[in-house]
Amino acid sequence: MTAPTIVFDLDGTLVDTHPDLIGTLSWLLEAEGLDPVDLEQAKNLIGHGMKPMIEKALKLQGRGGTQDEIDTVYARYVEAYERRIADDSRPYPGIVAALDRFAAEGMRLAVCTNKLHRLAVKLLDALDLSRRFDVITGFDTYPIRKPHRDHLLFTIRDAGGDPRRAVMIGDSETDIRTAQAAGVPVVAYSGGYTAIPLPELSPDVILDDYKDLAATVERLLARDVVGQPT
Repeated sequence: MTAPTIVFDLDGTLVDTHPDLIGTLSWLLEAEGLDPVDLEQAKNLIGHGMKPMIEKALKLQGRGGTQDEIDTVYARYVEAYERRIADDSRPYPGIVAALDRFAAEGMRLAVCTNKLHRLAVKLLDALDLSRRFDVITGFDTYPIRKPHRDHLLFTIRDAGGDPRRAVMIGDSETDIRTAQAAGVPVVAYSGGYTAIPLPELSPDVILDDYKDLAATVERLLARDVVGQPT
């Protein structure tokens, strides 16, 4: 039997990245002559990828009327963010212990994020987490990305896994909708970034503390095999 595959989102799930993501955004907006964003209030800008975050932040202040403007500001953002990518970003409490337990039990581990692939790898390298994963896929790994189900299904495939023996761990609507479309059970972490209350998104489990993650995943894997959509 194929070993189970546990797939993680990155921002807001594996790592609390909002201090660096939003810190860079505030610096950039000020450089553009706009108001900075509040660190806590801006969490709901995260989740769909960097370019959508930039677009939403600009439009909240009456900017970003053309794709050229969005692209230009986005390019500046990526350059600035890459320089401070792990200054203040840290793994969530309990996540490293959970990864160690999954690895000890022979499970495959993967990351499926809407962050650019090189930035995802650079961040995970800086936090000594990359080596724990069989595959890391990002915004530009495939022609599609979350919430398209194939981003998750291709990630599971490339990790050597089977969607019928997989669980997704995420924190936002994007992750939950992706897993639901792929027919993969999903655990929603309540400590991440979501603009929509998690109960309204109907994940299989809402988890408040990663100390309970391993037991939660084991329960989901023990359920009847979930059929994949055609």
